[in-house]
Amino acid sequence: MGEPHTIRSIVYVDGFNLYYGALQNTAYKWLDLQSLFQRLLPNDDVQRIYYFSASVTGKAGKRQQCFLRAMNTLPLVTIVMGKFKEKQIRCRQSNCTYAGNRHFKAMEEKRTDVNIAVQMLDDAFNDRCNRFVIVSGDSDLVPPAARIKSLFPNKRISVYVPATDPKRAAAVELRGVAHKDRTLPQNLIQRCQLPTRIPDGSGGWIEKPTEW
Repeated sequence: MGEPHTIRSIVYVDGFNLYYGALQNTAYKWLDLQSLFQRLLPNDDVQRIYYFSASVTGKAGKRQQCFLRAMNTLPLVTIVMGKFKEKQIRCRQSNCTYAGNRHFKAMEEKRTDVNIAVQMLDDAFNDRCNRFVIVSGDSDLVPPAARIKSLFPNKRISVYVPATDPKRAAAVELRGVAHKDRTLPQNLIQRCQLPTRIPDGSGGWIEKPTEW
């Protein structure tokens, strides 16, 4: 049997992959995810848009929290948060002449890939959609996508790689497991921006950060 006339889709957005691939160093970080994917998938019945991320700190954290509050006003968007974990990393610069401790602290994002994989498989087994739309270029998402293809041959995997850099956009492994793959259109991102001021639902307003 072919796909139904109205394709039920669920979108899985790797938040940091989207940010570093398509939004960083642009003026389009105040992104309306619901508008973006309804325009990107005009013939689909978008059931849910999952946004996976982890909390950051400092000024960036304040901007992130403002953005998350704005996204919480969008009916189709569900936010799933992982966390950052501190780890020790050794400097690998071969020409570094520093004789002291060459290890330094860094923060590593945890759980995002696992959260996406678990949600995709749960949606597959509960038949919540016909199309799985992955917004990432991360090869760690190949296993859940491949398993869904194997177990549910009538379901479809679409991949939209968020990237302005050609090397990052390659994403060969993840594109290879998809039935359909594209680079996320940058011009559409520009047209799908949230209003500068958004009602928060309790009498107040959510305002776009001025530094954005």
